[in-house]
Amino acid sequence: MPPQQHFQTPQYGQPPAPQQPGQQPNRYGQTGDGIVVNTQFFPLAWVLFFVKPKIAVDGQETQAPAWGRTHLPARPGQHHVHVHVPYFLPPKMGPADATVDVRPGQVAELEYKAPMWAFSAGSLGVGPQKYNGVGITIAIVAIPFVIVFLLILFFVVLAVI
Repeated sequence: MPPQQHFQTPQYGQPPAPQQPGQQPNRYGQTGDGIVVNTQFFPLAWVLFFVKPKIAVDGQETQAPAWGRTHLPARPGQHHVHVHVPYFLPPKMGPADATVDVRPGQVAELEYKAPMWAFSAGSLGVGPQKYNGVGITIAIVAIPFVIVFLLILFFVVLAVI
């Protein structure tokens, strides 16, 4: 008869027990190697609430379950990571690529930020990252206000004459 194994449930605030001897859980409570990609978008781009980013590691594409932290298992070594958001125009919004080095027993962290302008590239790398496309977005929003202001000014000057 094999010996019985006794498992203790970890108490609140304590990390789970390691799965293999000598292997400690990382700060996410996971043991082993891998890549964590934290995907984010600017909150005013509310349309992105309805789509989920796609992440590819060495050409193997997976859809992230939601925006936020996604853990992808990966062996130690260098890996190519690609992230984009499926969209209608353009079909791949905010493509971004990075090369990451996964060390044995550790998790490599990356941060992806979708661009504010759909035709700009996304930002992917060690955090913190910035939102791309901010300048063009501000220009596109500001141009109608400038045109309206100039029209009002034109009609005020025309009325005075």
